[in-house]
Amino acid sequence: MNKKKILKTTAIVLGSIVLLIFVIGGIGYYNHIGKHPEDKNKYPHYIGHINPQTSVLNDDFTLCDSERIYGTHHGMPKKAFHISKKHFRKTILAVYDSSKYSDSGYLNFRFLVNCEGKPGKFEINELNLDLEKTDLNDDMVSELLTLTSDKKHWNVFYVKELPRNYYMYILYRIENGKITEILP
Repeated sequence: MNKKKILKTTAIVLGSIVLLIFVIGGIGYYNHIGKHPEDKNKYPHYIGHINPQTSVLNDDFTLCDSERIYGTHHGMPKKAFHISKKHFRKTILAVYDSSKYSDSGYLNFRFLVNCEGKPGKFEINELNLDLEKTDLNDDMVSELLTLTSDKKHWNVFYVKELPRNYYMYILYRIENGKITEILP
């Protein structure tokens, strides 16, 4: 019985050592051979960067502390919405007056939310249903910007119990003036 325990323990220890060697070797390989170099000339900004010269709603918007932005790869959809995304959608659809518009396309707002839960620095992208740049009705864009930028929709995001800035986006699919989908 003791021999079985010794063999089992030895096998676990040797297996762990082999696994550790593979992990360290993989990290070394990635850092020295597999990692692609950054091209700072071609891509000077981080993913999710919003140009302050072309963004809107910047007037009294300031980022907090180190200005670090969280969630830059995909936004913060699960944690960002106050109450829930379902509540956000319900609120937008209850207030938005689709009868005034006939446009179809996608309206994308990329923006930042500071540590106080205040949204700002909105970048607006208007696309037709074939995902080509277009100009949607200015009043419709303005109405949806006003609704989306309302602070009541956005949570404060915490990291290590400190409030932080984060990146977010909202994409409206619009058909004949009606919102048919809100992403993410």
